[in-house]
Amino acid sequence: MSILFYKRPDYVHKLPGPMSLTQSEIIAEKTQLSRTPISAKLSFENIVQNKAQPPCTLQDFLEYLVYVSHDAETLQFWLWLQDYTKRFYADSPAEQSLSPPWSAVGTFQRTRGVPHQPPKSADKSRFGASGYSFDQQELSITPRFDKPSFIAGTANTQWSWAHSAEDANGQAELKRQPCRLLALPDIDLSDQDPKLTPPAATQPHRYEIDRIISHYLASDSPRELNLSPQTRAAVLDALQHTTHPSAFSPIRDIVESTLRARSYPNFIRWSLRNVNEPRARLVRRISVAHVILAVLMAVFLALSSVSRWWRMWCFPLLVIALPVAIAAHKGICVFTHRSQSRNLRPWEQFSDAAAFVKSVDNDDDDDDAYSMSDRGGNKSALLDPFGPSNSYDHELWVEAYRRKKWSQKVFARNVRVRDEALRSIQNGIVTQSWLWGALVGVTFLVLVLALPKAGVLEKHSYW
Repeated sequence: MSILFYKRPDYVHKLPGPMSLTQSEIIAEKTQLSRTPISAKLSFENIVQNKAQPPCTLQDFLEYLVYVSHDAETLQFWLWLQDYTKRFYADSPAEQSLSPPWSAVGTFQRTRGVPHQPPKSADKSRFGASGYSFDQQELSITPRFDKPSFIAGTANTQWSWAHSAEDANGQAELKRQPCRLLALPDIDLSDQDPKLTPPAATQPHRYEIDRIISHYLASDSPRELNLSPQTRAAVLDALQHTTHPSAFSPIRDIVESTLRARSYPNFIRWSLRNVNEPRARLVRRISVAHVILAVLMAVFLALSSVSRWWRMWCFPLLVIALPVAIAAHKGICVFTHRSQSRNLRPWEQFSDAAAFVKSVDNDDDDDDAYSMSDRGGNKSALLDPFGPSNSYDHELWVEAYRRKKWSQKVFARNVRVRDEALRSIQNGIVTQSWLWGALVGVTFLVLVLALPKAGVLEKHSYW
């Protein structure tokens, strides 16, 4: 009977205000209380490592965050930080020694003659999920979010990457380039001991860190993270002194827990939809209209003097329309589901400028008008940590899709759902809808057949 009560992942609303550890804790608690088990094949790790199949790939996740959730900068920054940590620990011990770990009080954690490696597993409990100690009172931020069972999936990521440094030597593309320090007038460095501060120009990846500051941390940056002033100041202060990954500790857990607790379950919930909103709205209205028609038919026959067995004619209509309405409420069209396919998303329906014009002006709506595409250069731009802003109002497909006819939006071209785990969940939702439709339909039919003949319509007839 468990299939009757299966629920999609609940939608997790975005809390007002900047991202913080307090917000992450609130979201995590709500998510854990109402969490629906998600297949291991659709785990957060599999998606961000691009092991899932469409429509649950990393690219699909990014497109959802850009076009639907409007907060793709969190995932883009997190992906860069994971890659940067891996590349940093692939550097030589001499290069790592130029950027020692950072602590909140502004001093370096040095070990004489020993390369700066992440803490051993025995020390992780006192360092927290990101691996480096903090003085929360010094930073005036909320205490660290302590839910090991919630973020255990990637809490050890940077340590596992440090042990695989040999495989990452070929990936270090941005090591030591010309230094371009950003001016940060709000940071007071007068109380720092110059003997503890290595020259910034000699630190590895300094140019890359400056680009990250101007791209994600500075005010009005292209992909500005929604951080509190205290957290932002703490990170900028640390990055003025070192390029060590520990400098990002104030925001590492905030970003990751936000992705895991809100963005990821919302993306899975949205990916289960196999039709766009215009068709889902149409299917819902038609199916609900047929349900109302079946009920009215049953009431009419019950008030008449005809045999009660005539009332059974309402059962086929109800038992078909009701499951369709239930599934459509969850964004699934049972007719589209039969072919194991889904509608192309609006931004997937156009490949280039020529296709835009053709798809809008072509009344025949042939196959060439809709082609699965990577949307030109924007696909690589989403994966590029230093790409343009995530705003999409300027993209040509927006106006082209708006100009499309309603019928073209409803009957958009389909593409096969390739991820087996996602198809399995969709199968369960559709099966659940049919079971609930049959259960409610049989119950309604029994009640209708149990009613005696009223003959009300004949008593008031003047024919």
